[in-house]
Amino acid sequence: MSGGRRSGTVAARAQRAITAIERHGDGAEVFVTERHGHARELAKSAVRRGARLVMAWGGDGTINEVASALAFDEVPLGIIPAGSGNGLAGELRISRRPEVAIASALAAVPRAIDVGEIDGRLFVNVAGVGFDAYVAAAFNAPGNRRRGLLGYARLGCRALVTYVPRRYRLDLDGARSESRAVLIGVANGAQYGNNARIAPSATVDDGLLDLVVVEESSRLRTLLNVPRLFTGGAERVSGYRSAKIRRGSIESDGPIDFHVDGEPVKGGATLKIRVHPGALMIAC
Repeated sequence: MSGGRRSGTVAARAQRAITAIERHGDGAEVFVTERHGHARELAKSAVRRGARLVMAWGGDGTINEVASALAFDEVPLGIIPAGSGNGLAGELRISRRPEVAIASALAAVPRAIDVGEIDGRLFVNVAGVGFDAYVAAAFNAPGNRRRGLLGYARLGCRALVTYVPRRYRLDLDGARSESRAVLIGVANGAQYGNNARIAPSATVDDGLLDLVVVEESSRLRTLLNVPRLFTGGAERVSGYRSAKIRRGSIESDGPIDFHVDGEPVKGGATLKIRVHPGALMIAC
């Protein structure tokens, strides 16, 4: 049901998946997730049963759960994008047409991509601290009924007025600095989704993460510049800087809220970061 679809689409999507796979000459089991964390459990179970491929049909959160279960294993991940952002799918140029995405995954020669880790949580596309984590928490709150890209954009505009940046201490491969940051992005892929490229130079298979810092010099500049992070031109935003890293840490004076692939997480006062080169096999 990712991306604001109605529950009636679930059975139809399951049947489309079965039909597309049978057309290719393969057989498959199709499961519908019932709760947070269920996709991870289903993927682990599929690996134990000897599946040669696990495909995730959904948004970035579903993709994250399945990828976390398949990381450090030889069973590849296939993606059928159906969420509000579809960041990793966009970077991998996976078709939004389900039958095409399924056929491509079934026929692909799997390749390895990197996996990021922050505070013990794995991510495959983008993790972050600050403004984007603040919006992700609001977007995923139980009371938020407006899903999809427009719902995310509405919350983002409201957050521009209410969000207050914090001061962070960074250690990036041994290089230390301090920053009053609007956001700190930790990117494996280049974009949040919908071609909003937070880290234009990031690639998913270079063995590195791109850490992006956007500092606030004034509230007016933040109001004017932050939308560029989501509409293109991130590198032209005032206070933007980035570095390619293998490991590091983000520290503040209190607990830090962050997100992994759009899913909000409450962390401690120090978040450890590292990359796991080539830890996930992808079929697309």
